[in-house]
Amino acid sequence: MTRWLIAAGVFAGLVMGIGSYTFIYARGSSYMTNDPAACANCHVMTDYYVKWQRSSHRSVAVCNDCHTPKGVIPKYITKASNGFWHSLYFTTGNFPDNIQITSGNRTVAADACLKCHESLTRSMSPGHTTPGSCLKCHGKIGHPQ
Repeated sequence: MTRWLIAAGVFAGLVMGIGSYTFIYARGSSYMTNDPAACANCHVMTDYYVKWQRSSHRSVAVCNDCHTPKGVIPKYITKASNGFWHSLYFTTGNFPDNIQITSGNRTVAADACLKCHESLTRSMSPGHTTPGSCLKCHGKIGHPQ
């Protein structure tokens, strides 16, 4: 029993140590803020960050406004999930060169469009205001080419 407890303690210490080192090395605390520069911590996101800086949305929205759902708990659940998968993919190199948004994150972004542009979308036909419909024509709007 004692040997098992020692092994479990060593394993827990290794996991906590490696996890802490990774969190510090990857500037994990920066992802808990609304600072858009945090999104460019990974070099593959630099182009998206630069394109956002050149867009009209720069003056009215930060990354979290479009890419996380409203509410503290849903926001940080989404950020934690995305952070886990991003770090796994980037660590293993298992991601496409042209990063693709997931269907769940696409829905979050489309919902943000509808919320921020509600006064405009209220007068549109229902086909133009279904979740995801904005991105069919305006998919590059936040990160223009």
